[in-house]
Amino acid sequence: MNCMSQNQMNKHFYAVIMAGGGGTRLWPLSRSNSPKQTLQLTDEGTLFQLAVKRLEGLFDPMNILVVTIAEQSAVLQKQAPQIPLENYLIEPMPRGTASVVGLAAIAIQKRDPEGTMVVLTADHFIANVPKFQQSLKAACRLAQDGYLMTLGITPTFPATGYGYIQRGNFLQESEGMPGYLVTQFKEKPARQLAEEFIRTGDHDWNSGMFIWRIDRILEEFHQHMPELARQLDIIGDAWNTSQKDAVLGHEWPLIKPQTIDYGIMEKAGRVGVIPVPDLEWNDVGSWESLFEVLPGDENGNIVLQGNYINIGTTKSMVYSSSSERLVVTIGLENMIVIDTGDALLVCSRRDAQQVRNVVQILKDRGEKRYL
Repeated sequence: MNCMSQNQMNKHFYAVIMAGGGGTRLWPLSRSNSPKQTLQLTDEGTLFQLAVKRLEGLFDPMNILVVTIAEQSAVLQKQAPQIPLENYLIEPMPRGTASVVGLAAIAIQKRDPEGTMVVLTADHFIANVPKFQQSLKAACRLAQDGYLMTLGITPTFPATGYGYIQRGNFLQESEGMPGYLVTQFKEKPARQLAEEFIRTGDHDWNSGMFIWRIDRILEEFHQHMPELARQLDIIGDAWNTSQKDAVLGHEWPLIKPQTIDYGIMEKAGRVGVIPVPDLEWNDVGSWESLFEVLPGDENGNIVLQGNYINIGTTKSMVYSSSSERLVVTIGLENMIVIDTGDALLVCSRRDAQQVRNVVQILKDRGEKRYL
């Protein structure tokens, strides 16, 4: 099967957007009824809308699938009405990215056994869209040779919050971009090890974006996750029947949660990576990460929304959901202030990752109204 030409979308090329997450580190703005991917943090649209928009010209909307949960599907459908309703795949409950990929693979296989799928997430920020599309085309061509491809982000600092991919032997060049075999995946390292990865120059951040033929990924499920493969086979057998929803509802809760990285990618053979420099990628994993994405004012402040007065505040972020409620900061530096009306977050930028701990405390307390 050929990948798409320069001016033509290929009917066998499918994008799968994973959009079921909650984004706990952007609490209190990101909630169960308004998860991270549905938030509009820039003037160009929500994170989900941006994820769909950067596929324009590369994928027909008919070939874009969205995997989400029932509570979020209506909001996502409203934000991207160009994607057919039947392309929204509803997982009954979160069971990890391995099951999400498997469900999408089954859906595509039933439609097009010759399909190649690109697995993306709904909450990434990518500024360099031409480079992004070029890298997908390059990965698609290598995927036709049976490789499970991933995109590696060229590291800009020794991050400890990302997984890393170690490059091995050169494979071939595609679309002007070099592809390499993957030596191994490495989980979030300690600072000293992350610095060593940067020094060696053969490590990339794991973007969580994958490209492979449908037959190849299903083959890997059968080899490395046979129990999940069996459950997917049962779901697939009922896919185009009146029993589809009942079978899915029965089998899905029995699936053991697992990530596609650990379940497949770390164990599979013929895994390749294309390093992508200058992608201007960010996974928007915390309030602090937005300082890398959004422009600040002359004082280095990011004011997302609200009625705000600043006196001597620098390098800080302020958000208020109400134009009626006045927010005033005096003499703050490197701080984050997020006011949603029913909850107020005030923290230093260096502690922004700890917001997820607040969410866990609220869960433990049963404070559902704040989740």
